[in-house]
Amino acid sequence: MSETARKAPGATAPTGFAARAGDANRWKALVFIALAQLMVVLDATIVNIALPSAQSDLGISDGNRQWVVTAYALAFGGLLLFGGRIADKWGRKRAFVTGLAGFALASALGGAATTGPMMFGARALQGVFGALLAPAALSLLAVMFTDARERAKAFGIYGAIAGGGGAVGFILGGVLTEYLNWRWTFFVNVPFAVVAALGAYFVIREPEGGRNRNPLDLPGVLLSTLGLVSLVYGFTRAESDGWGDATTIGLFVASAVLLIAFVVTETRVKAPLLPLRVVTDRNRGGIYLSLGIAIIAMFGTFLFLTYYLQVVKGFSPIKTGFAFLPMIAGMMIGSTQIGTRLMTRLPARLLMGPGFLVASVGMLLMTQLEIGSSYASTILPAMLLLGLGMGTAFMPAMSLATLGVEPRDAGVASAMVNTSQQVGGAIGTALLNTIAASATTSYIKDHSAAAKPQLLQLEGMVHGYTNAIWFAVGMLVLAAVIVVTFVNAGKPEATAVASGDGAEDEVPVPVVAH
Repeated sequence: MSETARKAPGATAPTGFAARAGDANRWKALVFIALAQLMVVLDATIVNIALPSAQSDLGISDGNRQWVVTAYALAFGGLLLFGGRIADKWGRKRAFVTGLAGFALASALGGAATTGPMMFGARALQGVFGALLAPAALSLLAVMFTDARERAKAFGIYGAIAGGGGAVGFILGGVLTEYLNWRWTFFVNVPFAVVAALGAYFVIREPEGGRNRNPLDLPGVLLSTLGLVSLVYGFTRAESDGWGDATTIGLFVASAVLLIAFVVTETRVKAPLLPLRVVTDRNRGGIYLSLGIAIIAMFGTFLFLTYYLQVVKGFSPIKTGFAFLPMIAGMMIGSTQIGTRLMTRLPARLLMGPGFLVASVGMLLMTQLEIGSSYASTILPAMLLLGLGMGTAFMPAMSLATLGVEPRDAGVASAMVNTSQQVGGAIGTALLNTIAASATTSYIKDHSAAAKPQLLQLEGMVHGYTNAIWFAVGMLVLAAVIVVTFVNAGKPEATAVASGDGAEDEVPVPVVAH
């Protein structure tokens, strides 16, 4: 934060907001916001476990099965900025409740699907409402919790759920698929959404004066949505059809052209969809970039570890889910204990940088995986370190990404956090899978004369995973370097929090050349 922000009177929220900040309902509201976030994060992994059963029941071909995942990712990733701005204009509480209701209906449709196209449509609808719901949830926290210590606790809980929810999805997905039916991996969202929506409707009191009354930037909506959809789909195509595929290359070129046109448009329009002041701030820019890179490492590793435990070690889906529990425990400790306690005492970079480095040490342990590796001696400590490091880093990242943002931009700033995670996930899955597949092929080719075919296949698979995990180690170290280089914000209590009416006057806005 700049000197101007530090010199804001008392470095606190405006007086008019102080009373509202004392509203006891904000902690109850956190329960429902966290529940909604858990549902969205769960959904990213829970369906993967159920995919083989759903594919068989609905007669989806191998070539089309990727659309169960891709339809959701494209709609969610492509519409996040639009969803964030709708929350700013329409009201975050209204966007949040509408997003939950829509997500519940789309989930019910997915659970009742009788054909492949019906399933793909339901997944796309889930993505659309998820893109409205996710930024509204994070921006509600940003405007409701302005006291430094309370903000640390609230974002600690939110960060732990955002990081660990995916692993919970493996357990829940395994239990529901094995003991009930794949359809319940969709139906389970309905009670989550109904409880969260009702609770939010009666409990959340959104602070006044934080709406964005400007007209919607339609060219920005169109360019950003098409650009992000092209980018996410490009990486999805790269994973299935290769990096040299003409369509893959075309999608990447289209994405670059559209996103450059989007940036140019945002510097010229009166009321931009994404004001460049949100991303040109070195703290927020550093957060978005480092989070995206860290997620690249995390997503690919989740996938490899799942396959390693099930294919190489012979774990059942449920056992695999429980094998991820130490990582969830590590994330909870890192986020709610280490991060929350130190966030008001240390600058964010001194939590995030070491956090990413601790996670990279956990990743480094995973590069030692072999067919006969023991879960207790290799995977368990690796997961604990990975969870501790990521939990410690995620927590200040989530808070700092929306700290000091004008209330009218809180939704779109929150959407940028989700966008960096979504795009990072798409890149991570495609990139690390490609590295692993290439290393596996080359290993099998070099050792074909020296081993039994079945054993060689497993050895090649593990060799591919460890090669890709080395790349993930490098990504986490790079994320730490970016944080230490760019993020220079002090402790949160030394920074003005933009909230309520007139907040624009308290927070300096970088001048963007037109």
